[in-house]
Amino acid sequence: MAKYPKPETECELNSRVIALSGKTLSQLANEIHWSVPSNLKHDKGWIGQLIEVHLGASAGNLSEPDFQNLGIELKTIPLNTKHKAKETTYVCTVPLLNHIGLSWEDSCVYHKLSRVLWLPIEAEPSIPVAERKVGLGFIWSPSKQQMQALRDDWEEFMELISLGQVETITAHLGEHLQIRPKAANASVVTTGIGHDGLRKQTLPRGFYLRTSFTNQILKSTFQ
Repeated sequence: MAKYPKPETECELNSRVIALSGKTLSQLANEIHWSVPSNLKHDKGWIGQLIEVHLGASAGNLSEPDFQNLGIELKTIPLNTKHKAKETTYVCTVPLLNHIGLSWEDSCVYHKLSRVLWLPIEAEPSIPVAERKVGLGFIWSPSKQQMQALRDDWEEFMELISLGQVETITAHLGEHLQIRPKAANASVVTTGIGHDGLRKQTLPRGFYLRTSFTNQILKSTFQ
Protein backbone atom coordinates (compact mmCIF):
# COMPACT_ATOMS: atom_id res chain seq x y z
CA MET A 1 0.00 0.00 0.00
CA ALA A 2 1.26 3.45 -0.91
CA LYS A 3 2.67 5.54 1.89
CA TYR A 4 1.34 8.73 0.33
CA PRO A 5 -2.32 9.33 -0.61
CA LYS A 6 -3.20 9.65 -4.27
CA PRO A 7 -3.06 13.22 -5.62
CA GLU A 8 -6.50 14.69 -6.12
CA THR A 9 -5.55 17.15 -8.87
CA GLU A 10 -2.98 17.41 -11.64
CA CYS A 11 -1.57 20.47 -9.90
CA GLU A 12 -1.01 18.46 -6.72
CA LEU A 13 0.68 15.71 -8.69
CA ASN A 14 2.92 18.22 -10.44
CA SER A 15 3.95 19.69 -7.07
CA ARG A 16 5.05 16.24 -5.90
CA VAL A 17 6.99 15.73 -9.14
CA ILE A 18 8.86 19.02 -8.63
CA ALA A 19 9.67 18.00 -5.04
CA LEU A 20 11.36 14.80 -6.31
CA SER A 21 13.55 16.62 -8.82
CA GLY A 22 17.24 16.50 -7.93
CA LYS A 23 16.88 13.92 -5.18
CA THR A 24 18.87 10.70 -5.22
CA LEU A 25 17.24 7.29 -5.15
CA SER A 26 18.80 6.63 -1.74
CA GLN A 27 17.16 9.77 -0.34
CA LEU A 28 13.76 8.65 -1.62
CA ALA A 29 14.29 5.11 -0.36
CA ASN A 30 15.35 6.29 3.11
CA GLU A 31 12.22 8.39 3.44
CA ILE A 32 10.04 5.27 3.24
CA HIS A 33 12.53 2.89 4.91
CA TRP A 34 13.36 0.90 1.80
CA SER A 35 16.76 -0.62 1.12
CA VAL A 36 18.49 0.22 -2.16
CA PRO A 37 19.56 -2.73 -4.33
CA SER A 38 23.22 -2.73 -5.34
CA ASN A 39 22.17 -3.32 -8.94
CA LEU A 40 18.88 -3.62 -10.80
CA LYS A 41 19.53 -6.89 -12.59
CA HIS A 42 17.06 -8.73 -10.36
CA ASP A 43 15.09 -5.64 -9.31
CA LYS A 44 14.22 -4.12 -12.67
CA GLY A 45 10.93 -2.62 -11.45
CA TRP A 46 12.32 -1.25 -8.19
CA ILE A 47 12.75 2.37 -9.34
CA GLY A 48 9.25 2.52 -10.79
CA GLN A 49 7.75 1.15 -7.59
CA LEU A 50 9.74 3.65 -5.50
CA ILE A 51 8.45 6.55 -7.58
CA GLU A 52 4.88 5.22 -7.51
CA VAL A 53 4.91 5.20 -3.72
CA HIS A 54 6.19 8.78 -3.47
CA LEU A 55 3.70 10.11 -6.01
CA GLY A 56 0.71 8.15 -4.71
CA ALA A 57 0.00 6.08 -7.82
CA SER A 58 -3.03 3.87 -7.25
CA ALA A 59 -3.53 1.53 -10.23
CA GLY A 60 -0.95 -1.13 -9.31
CA ASN A 61 -0.97 -3.82 -12.00
CA LEU A 62 -4.35 -2.86 -13.43
CA SER A 63 -4.58 -2.05 -17.14
CA GLU A 64 -5.52 1.54 -16.28
CA PRO A 65 -3.45 4.73 -15.96
CA ASP A 66 -1.39 4.75 -12.74
CA PHE A 67 -3.26 7.79 -11.45
CA GLN A 68 -6.74 6.46 -12.14
CA ASN A 69 -8.69 9.50 -10.97
CA LEU A 70 -6.57 11.83 -13.13
CA GLY A 71 -6.23 9.57 -16.18
CA ILE A 72 -2.43 9.94 -16.08
CA GLU A 73 0.08 7.16 -16.66
CA LEU A 74 3.53 7.23 -15.00
CA LYS A 75 6.57 6.34 -17.10
CA THR A 76 10.16 6.63 -15.90
CA ILE A 77 12.82 7.25 -18.57
CA PRO A 78 16.31 5.87 -17.81
CA LEU A 79 18.78 8.37 -19.28
CA ASN A 80 22.38 8.02 -20.40
CA THR A 81 25.06 10.69 -19.96
CA LYS A 82 23.81 12.45 -23.11
CA HIS A 83 20.36 12.77 -21.52
CA LYS A 84 18.81 10.40 -24.03
CA ALA A 85 16.59 7.40 -23.36
CA LYS A 86 18.63 4.25 -22.80
CA GLU A 87 15.90 1.76 -23.60
CA THR A 88 12.42 1.31 -25.01
CA THR A 89 9.44 2.11 -22.78
CA TYR A 90 7.01 -0.66 -21.88
CA VAL A 91 3.38 0.36 -22.40
CA CYS A 92 1.13 -2.66 -21.74
CA THR A 93 0.54 -6.28 -22.67
CA VAL A 94 -0.70 -7.20 -26.14
CA PRO A 95 -4.21 -8.74 -26.27
CA LEU A 96 -3.77 -11.99 -28.20
CA LEU A 97 -7.36 -13.14 -27.59
CA ASN A 98 -10.75 -11.41 -27.30
CA HIS A 99 -9.69 -8.48 -29.46
CA ILE A 100 -12.33 -8.75 -32.18
CA GLY A 101 -14.18 -5.43 -32.38
CA LEU A 102 -11.64 -3.69 -30.14
CA SER A 103 -11.29 -0.06 -31.20
CA TRP A 104 -8.26 2.20 -30.81
CA GLU A 105 -10.14 4.42 -28.34
CA ASP A 106 -10.94 1.38 -26.17
CA SER A 107 -7.43 -0.05 -26.30
CA CYS A 108 -5.03 -0.20 -23.38
CA VAL A 109 -2.37 1.58 -25.46
CA TYR A 110 -4.69 4.55 -26.06
CA HIS A 111 -5.61 4.86 -22.37
CA LYS A 112 -2.00 4.48 -21.22
CA LEU A 113 -0.57 7.06 -23.64
CA SER A 114 -3.28 9.72 -23.78
CA ARG A 115 -1.77 11.53 -20.80
CA VAL A 116 1.64 10.58 -19.45
CA LEU A 117 3.83 11.78 -16.60
CA TRP A 118 7.39 11.27 -17.83
CA LEU A 119 10.04 11.13 -15.12
CA PRO A 120 13.70 11.13 -16.31
CA ILE A 121 16.15 9.24 -14.08
CA GLU A 122 19.92 8.83 -14.34
CA ALA A 123 20.77 5.32 -15.46
CA GLU A 124 24.42 5.31 -16.46
CA PRO A 125 26.02 2.08 -15.10
CA SER A 126 29.00 4.04 -13.76
CA ILE A 127 26.69 5.82 -11.28
CA PRO A 128 25.79 3.62 -8.26
CA VAL A 129 22.04 3.01 -8.01
CA ALA A 130 21.84 4.84 -4.68
CA GLU A 131 23.45 7.97 -6.13
CA ARG A 132 21.34 8.24 -9.27
CA LYS A 133 19.20 11.36 -9.37
CA VAL A 134 15.64 11.99 -10.43
CA GLY A 135 15.22 14.62 -13.14
CA LEU A 136 12.42 17.10 -13.64
CA GLY A 137 9.28 15.24 -14.66
CA PHE A 138 6.61 16.61 -16.95
CA ILE A 139 3.06 15.76 -18.01
CA TRP A 140 2.56 15.18 -21.74
CA SER A 141 -0.14 14.31 -24.25
CA PRO A 142 0.52 13.22 -27.85
CA SER A 143 0.06 15.79 -30.58
CA LYS A 144 -2.57 15.06 -33.21
CA GLN A 145 0.14 13.76 -35.53
CA GLN A 146 1.76 11.60 -32.84
CA MET A 147 -1.60 10.13 -31.83
CA GLN A 148 -2.38 9.26 -35.45
CA ALA A 149 1.02 7.60 -35.90
CA LEU A 150 0.50 5.55 -32.72
CA ARG A 151 -2.97 4.57 -33.92
CA ASP A 152 -1.62 3.50 -37.32
CA ASP A 153 0.99 1.30 -35.65
CA TRP A 154 -1.57 -0.23 -33.29
CA GLU A 155 -4.08 -0.96 -36.05
CA GLU A 156 -1.38 -2.60 -38.20
CA PHE A 157 -0.35 -4.83 -35.32
CA MET A 158 -3.90 -5.76 -34.35
CA GLU A 159 -4.74 -6.68 -37.95
CA LEU A 160 -1.80 -9.08 -38.06
CA ILE A 161 -2.81 -10.57 -34.70
CA SER A 162 -6.44 -11.04 -35.78
CA LEU A 163 -5.19 -12.85 -38.93
CA GLY A 164 -3.22 -15.27 -36.77
CA GLN A 165 0.12 -13.82 -37.85
CA VAL A 166 1.49 -12.83 -34.45
CA GLU A 167 4.61 -14.91 -35.09
CA THR A 168 5.45 -12.71 -38.10
CA ILE A 169 5.63 -9.57 -35.95
CA THR A 170 9.20 -8.48 -35.28
CA ALA A 171 10.67 -5.51 -33.39
CA HIS A 172 11.34 -3.87 -36.77
CA LEU A 173 7.63 -3.23 -37.43
CA GLY A 174 5.99 0.01 -36.30
CA GLU A 175 7.06 3.65 -36.51
CA HIS A 176 6.68 4.58 -32.83
CA LEU A 177 5.28 1.38 -31.30
CA GLN A 178 6.82 -2.05 -31.44
CA ILE A 179 5.78 -5.46 -30.17
CA ARG A 180 8.26 -7.74 -28.43
CA PRO A 181 7.99 -10.92 -26.36
CA LYS A 182 7.52 -10.14 -22.67
CA ALA A 183 8.37 -13.08 -20.47
CA ALA A 184 11.00 -13.99 -17.90
CA ASN A 185 11.99 -16.96 -20.06
CA ALA A 186 10.80 -19.07 -22.99
CA SER A 187 8.89 -21.45 -20.72
CA VAL A 188 6.32 -18.74 -19.96
CA VAL A 189 3.55 -19.03 -22.53
CA THR A 190 0.06 -17.72 -23.16
CA THR A 191 -2.72 -18.49 -25.64
CA GLY A 192 -3.01 -16.82 -29.02
CA ILE A 193 -4.51 -17.50 -32.43
CA GLY A 194 -2.52 -19.29 -35.14
CA HIS A 195 -2.71 -18.73 -38.90
CA ASP A 196 -5.21 -21.60 -39.11
CA GLY A 197 -7.59 -19.79 -36.76
CA LEU A 198 -7.06 -22.27 -33.94
CA ARG A 199 -5.77 -21.46 -30.49
CA LYS A 200 -2.08 -22.10 -29.88
CA GLN A 201 0.53 -21.53 -27.21
CA THR A 202 2.85 -18.59 -27.79
CA LEU A 203 5.02 -16.16 -25.86
CA PRO A 204 3.22 -13.28 -24.14
CA ARG A 205 3.99 -9.98 -25.82
CA GLY A 206 4.10 -6.34 -24.89
CA PHE A 207 3.74 -2.99 -26.62
CA TYR A 208 6.83 -0.78 -26.30
CA LEU A 209 7.62 2.79 -27.36
CA ARG A 210 10.78 3.16 -29.41
CA THR A 211 13.61 5.23 -27.92
CA SER A 212 13.44 7.48 -31.00
CA PHE A 213 9.91 8.47 -29.96
CA THR A 214 10.71 9.12 -26.29
CA ASN A 215 13.80 11.10 -27.31
CA GLN A 216 11.58 13.15 -29.61
CA ILE A 217 9.36 13.91 -26.62
CA LEU A 218 12.35 14.86 -24.45
CA LYS A 219 13.79 17.11 -27.14
CA SER A 220 10.54 18.97 -27.76
CA THR A 221 10.06 19.49 -24.01
CA PHE A 222 13.54 20.64 -23.02
CA GLN A 223 14.93 22.27 -26.16
